[in-house]
Amino acid sequence: MELIPVLDLMGGVVVHARRGERDRYRPIETPLCPGSDPFAIAEALLALAPFRTLYIADLDAIRGRGDHDAVIGALQRRHPGLALWVDAGEGTPERVSRRVSAGLGRPVVGTESLAGSSAARTVLAGEGTILSLDHDARGRMGPDAIHDTPALWPDDLIVMTLARVGSDAGPDIARLAEVQQKAGRRRVHAAGGVRDTSDLDRLTGQGVAGVLLASALHDGRLDPATLRRFTG
Repeated sequence: MELIPVLDLMGGVVVHARRGERDRYRPIETPLCPGSDPFAIAEALLALAPFRTLYIADLDAIRGRGDHDAVIGALQRRHPGLALWVDAGEGTPERVSRRVSAGLGRPVVGTESLAGSSAARTVLAGEGTILSLDHDARGRMGPDAIHDTPALWPDDLIVMTLARVGSDAGPDIARLAEVQQKAGRRRVHAAGGVRDTSDLDRLTGQGVAGVLLASALHDGRLDPATLRRFTG
């Protein structure tokens, strides 16, 4: 199971994501390094373990308030061997294609950014596109048809439970199992609520392909020794 650290970017800094309440996000405070500069936070996270992938949520782009493409490009140049997964709210083929052509990470398309299943079919057909099946405290985000139609799904999926992000609630095991049952041989990644080693062991046993991590890295519940057990 791959462990994937997360950078949530807003207003040029890394913020602490909590339960999907984006208007309440504030610059992160972490013992890993001073301040909330994206480059310093990325370096600190990558020093914990030999991670192969970094997930970036460009919250300004998702909300239509600018973007962090310059930061993403600089991170790519500083870490050329690192895969970047980028959710920038891109819900059209043109925007997804532009990211791929510019070499600004592998596009993550969230259901919250998709208008309907007909558009999704074209958007998700792009090579390397990742689908994030988004959920908030009320349930599914985006069109039900996308959640209910595995034929639309690409090879890599994220089950994003925003209500558990930055919480102490644990991963959404039931929802992950539901998606895994529909997904067949697709790779399913968990996002939201992972707390400690026992959660990682449980997700590994469940056959989850990867897990997105933030809070548990910053507060030390997942220490370098534990992380290296999973990352080799």
